[in-house]
Amino acid sequence: MNRFRGWMLSLTLIGSLALSACGGGNSNGQAGASPSESASSPPASSQEASSAPPAGNKQVEIFSWWTGAGEEAGLKALIQLFKEKEPDIEVINAAVAGGAGTNAKAVLASRMQGGDPPGTFQVHGGAELNAGWVAAGKMEPINDLYEAEGWTDKFPQDLIDMVSSDGSIWSVPVNIHRGNVLWYNKKVFDENGLKAPTTFDEFFEVAEALKAKGVTPLALGDKEPWAATHLFETVLLGTLGADGYRQLWTGELSFEDAKVTEALETFKKMMGYVNEDHAARNWQDASQLVANGEAAMNVMGDWAKGYFSGDLQLEANVDFGYAPTPGTEGMFMVITDTFGLPKGISDPDSVKAFLKVLGSVEGQDAFNPLKGSIPARTDADVSKYDVYGKETMEDFKSAALTPSLAHGSAASEGFLTQANQVINIFVTNGDVNQAVQGFKQAASAELN
Repeated sequence: MNRFRGWMLSLTLIGSLALSACGGGNSNGQAGASPSESASSPPASSQEASSAPPAGNKQVEIFSWWTGAGEEAGLKALIQLFKEKEPDIEVINAAVAGGAGTNAKAVLASRMQGGDPPGTFQVHGGAELNAGWVAAGKMEPINDLYEAEGWTDKFPQDLIDMVSSDGSIWSVPVNIHRGNVLWYNKKVFDENGLKAPTTFDEFFEVAEALKAKGVTPLALGDKEPWAATHLFETVLLGTLGADGYRQLWTGELSFEDAKVTEALETFKKMMGYVNEDHAARNWQDASQLVANGEAAMNVMGDWAKGYFSGDLQLEANVDFGYAPTPGTEGMFMVITDTFGLPKGISDPDSVKAFLKVLGSVEGQDAFNPLKGSIPARTDADVSKYDVYGKETMEDFKSAALTPSLAHGSAASEGFLTQANQVINIFVTNGDVNQAVQGFKQAASAELN
């Protein structure tokens, strides 16, 4: 129970964040997951080297899974800003491809265990950070950096609490993502006289109407299994509501509850409306289907916004629309990315210099408009964000905040691994009872 409650603590801490976290807007980019998400090409790293050898051999290696559309652009903008401010520090962009960090996390674990930590690395705030790398003794506190930069007054206290434990602060948040977003092709919807569905009943009515016109109702790209888990968690949220959804992760609600079964049945029905080649596509591919009008809808975090408006040059509320996923009006599934200072690195001063830029207004406003996430600072420049960003930040102020399972906030990495397996099998065989038992077994292992 302690480990599940530890993960829920991160959401409790996010809770009052809504009252103060949004001073800017958002435009878009887990995954990634992602979210935060990245392309599904094989694991690889790339280097953003300086044009000349750096003086004094100063260096910072930035490890992430931001290699996909939107997210990669945001990271490169941040790196470029850092190079302008610190030209004597060499930058190594050690991004590893793989949605929601599936591949990157495996590489990171190997490096950390082998005594070869990167200069700084992407990690979701909350228990993924605190119950993972901090508890393992792999991070250095950065309270001095927060004090020197005056961040205790610029980041909401509840967000600082998410990256803190035992009186120490361990990382710098760069963004906040929303996971429960339904994206749709405006032209397809308008031509067919349809409106974005707000309930599951409305979703299936819209799906049937689209199917009758020869349009794939729902695009899915679950070549990497997290994408199916992402879709399922929004169905869970829409079925259980914010309180019931949170109770799954505290052990107060069993996975054998009738509402969980209902969510699985709904998810199974939704799978009947997805593209047949979903298992061969990644999340960008699914977004592309919607952009092209080959599919009408897609459920993905708002890093998809960066792909639409960045790579594809589409305009929000003109070319594509967006709405909370069915049943989740007034709810906000939170995903936040942070970077810290690992123990044992050779050049901590250069890493701190990067973290200063990452946590600055200028840094967050360079990154987030391209990535699609909300700036973590309260004093971001609202004018830099489009209509989607502004609306999302307003929603964030008042919505019921909930954790993401697919992106490391709701439960431990061990549970998530098993959950991805359960959903992957379920997508194939549709066996509701088997899925319930799979979740139950995973939860039992965590609670013992």
